[in-house]
Amino acid sequence: MSVTNVLVCIKRVPDTSGEVLLTEDGQAVDGRYVGFTTSAHESCAIEIAVQVAAATGGEATVLTLGAAEAAEQLRAALSLGCTAATHVEADATGFGPADVAREIAAVVRAHEAEGRRHDLVLLGNDAADSGDFQVGVRLAYELGRPVVAGIATVEVAEGVAVARGEGPTGQETFRLPLPAVVTVLEGGVEPRYPTVSGRMKAKKVAIEQRPPTGAPAGPKRVRLTVPPPVPSQVQVLGEGPETAGAVCDLFESLGVTR
Repeated sequence: MSVTNVLVCIKRVPDTSGEVLLTEDGQAVDGRYVGFTTSAHESCAIEIAVQVAAATGGEATVLTLGAAEAAEQLRAALSLGCTAATHVEADATGFGPADVAREIAAVVRAHEAEGRRHDLVLLGNDAADSGDFQVGVRLAYELGRPVVAGIATVEVAEGVAVARGEGPTGQETFRLPLPAVVTVLEGGVEPRYPTVSGRMKAKKVAIEQRPPTGAPAGPKRVRLTVPPPVPSQVQVLGEGPETAGAVCDLFESLGVTR
């Protein structure tokens, strides 16, 4: 079995599990009051990267573009089994999808020049804050590699990545010759929790620092919007034993039978 080295790309994003607030200019999610984390899609991508690297005797490297605080998310990925980390330190809000793809491609090429190839590059299907859905495809075009998006699981055998995901008519399977790019959709794998020993090892890993290769063109978005809450309706069936008939009628309308 050929060794497969994996690069998994993550982003520091506000925790959107609670109320989502936007910045005044509508260009980003305001994370000042909710804290920061890694997108759910990217958490699954980390898990797949660690699994593929372990199964093939390769290395799982984690990469992020972001401010100095984004090192927190790199350390978290290292505690989960990634063994190396690269930080392109910059204000991520000024970088659009094309800019991020260019910077990832620059790291891939620089590592290859140093003798560190990345056979498989994994990304989240989209970021929790901006939802651009573009970086993976743009990166593949930058590198001239095959790409498939919205994947649940990835396995590698004999230089081929077997990627599976849900399509319009059921599960779809794609076979991509390596090197390749894959974007991951949450739900296909269960992300692991960090262990105490994993956290201790992560603290000792030296994170590679790289500056951006150029000035960003910017996201070019008009603004983000938060959809209105889904309206809910409540129907009071009654009170006490007299409600039994109404409850039975409700169950019957829902197709519930004894």
